[in-house]
Amino acid sequence: MSRILVSTGALLGRPNGRDFRLLESLAPRLSCDGYELMIYESWYEKEKELTDFLGHAGLCIPVIHCRKDIGKDLAFGEAELTEKALSDFVLNCRIACAAGAEKLVLHLWSGRISDQRIENNLTAYAALDMIARDNGLLLTIENVVCNQQDPMTHLRALALRYPEVRFTFDTKNAAFHSQLEALYAPENAWLGERVAHYHVNDYAGGHMEWDRLLGRVLPAGKGRIDFDPLFAYVRHSGYTGDFTIEATAFDETGIVDTDMLCGQVQLLKRHFC
Repeated sequence: MSRILVSTGALLGRPNGRDFRLLESLAPRLSCDGYELMIYESWYEKEKELTDFLGHAGLCIPVIHCRKDIGKDLAFGEAELTEKALSDFVLNCRIACAAGAEKLVLHLWSGRISDQRIENNLTAYAALDMIARDNGLLLTIENVVCNQQDPMTHLRALALRYPEVRFTFDTKNAAFHSQLEALYAPENAWLGERVAHYHVNDYAGGHMEWDRLLGRVLPAGKGRIDFDPLFAYVRHSGYTGDFTIEATAFDETGIVDTDMLCGQVQLLKRHFC
């Protein structure tokens, strides 16, 4: 049965110091089945404190979202940055193992450089996948937004080069590139067969409208996405994996709107649980 997860990125932000210890007090107020733990570089120097916390907090964390800039570092193709990216990925895997996670979500390309040097990113996948497998983890590549081409182009290239690759499909990112409906197209069966995780978020803008992408992540129902065909497709596909809600729930003071998140959890449970 599918589990409905909440991203810790929806709970922890700059206003509350991205303090992972807050998860212990927030968890009893949330009706989700577990969490997708978003890793920040600022946590690296607190690795032991973080892993000790994860060991005693009793949280269900089946998914880890790797530090977003790993893909950015890989894109440059420079030896020092590539070494840093792989070292960071190893550390992320170590945290994932301490959390009892099963799966990793990775932005294989990201930042301002995005997919400008995509061959460097595609080539690096093999080393990343090997590291993940050595740690008993499933690596999934997210359909991250692009500033040169589009996510589908790069996911297709990955699937052709690495037939075992698995993806995380983010509804907001797909809608930004007008590629949400492409998931349902018969000619893209290769994509649906490889989706191992879903991020369910809304989007209020038009095609590649960058200003509407930045800022708060919207909960389903607060943007322009029609989720009915998506949910119908996922049900009919036989998918039984997890879903993560990433809608921003903290305000400028750091207070978290757990009622909104619980409403999103119940929405997804009505469809998939």
